[in-house]
This record gives sequence, C-alpha cells and structure tokens, in this order.
Amino acid sequence: MMPLSFKTAMSTDLEKLISIRIGAMRESLENVGRFDPERARERFANKFTADKTTLVLQGDEIIGFYVLLARENYLWLDHLYIDPATQGVGVGSSVMNRIIKIALSKKLPLKLCALKESKANIFYIKHGFELTHSEEWDNFYSRPYL
Repeated sequence: MMPLSFKTAMSTDLEKLISIRIGAMRESLENVGRFDPERARERFANKFTADKTTLVLQGDEIIGFYVLLARENYLWLDHLYIDPATQGVGVGSSVMNRIIKIALSKKLPLKLCALKESKANIFYIKHGFELTHSEEWDNFYSRPYL
C-alpha cells in the first residue's frame, strides 16, 4: 500500500466525495432496497462542510474521506468512506487507527452509526467498537478511550 496523506477538503472536492460515498454505500443500500443515488447526493451535499472533512490521499488522488466531529464528551465519526477500488488493502484500517489516535489524545470515546446491512459493522467491531443500540436502519457503536 502506498503511503497515505491527509488534508482538509475544499468545496471543490464535493463531487469527488459524493462519488466515493455513493460507490462505498451502494451495496449496503441495495441490500435494504434503499439505493437512490440522487437522494444520497442531496443528503450529503446539504450537510457538506469542507473544513470539517478530512481527505485521504494516495499520492495526489483522493481515495477516501472522513468527518470527525467534536461533541460535548465524545467524538462523533459522521463519515468514513474509502473508494471501493482501494478497499481491502488496509486503507480503512490505517485511517481508523489515525482516528482512534485522535480520540485517545483527547481522552474521548468515539461514537458512530452504520447501516444495519453494511459490511462496515464488521470493520467497526474489529476496531474495538461495541454495539450500543439499533434503530430502524442503523446500528450505533461506541469505542471507549480507555
């Protein structure tokens, strides 16, 4: 795996990020009968905040991104997407280890949610997250900092 680098997104990155997100979520959303690329595009674009989005780069290419938000007493991982073309070679684990280090340095737990039918559930459990509860479409996880 080529070394990864990270930088803050710019508003001009929006289309690339939408493409990565839709590609990464497609299978999970199809599994629950909710794949709608226009809806996915609109939901992400309406909430997109470039300065809170961290790009994952290999060379000059954006291969993923994450959004980590500070809450009162935890960090919320709002998005973590890796381009499907680069999945399965450790990129996601490298990015998750970086996010975990950030949480550890702040002495805060990490929380997130994942679509119930997503392979991401296995990924998060593998990285020390514990299921706290489920809702209609999503599983919610927490990873204590200790």
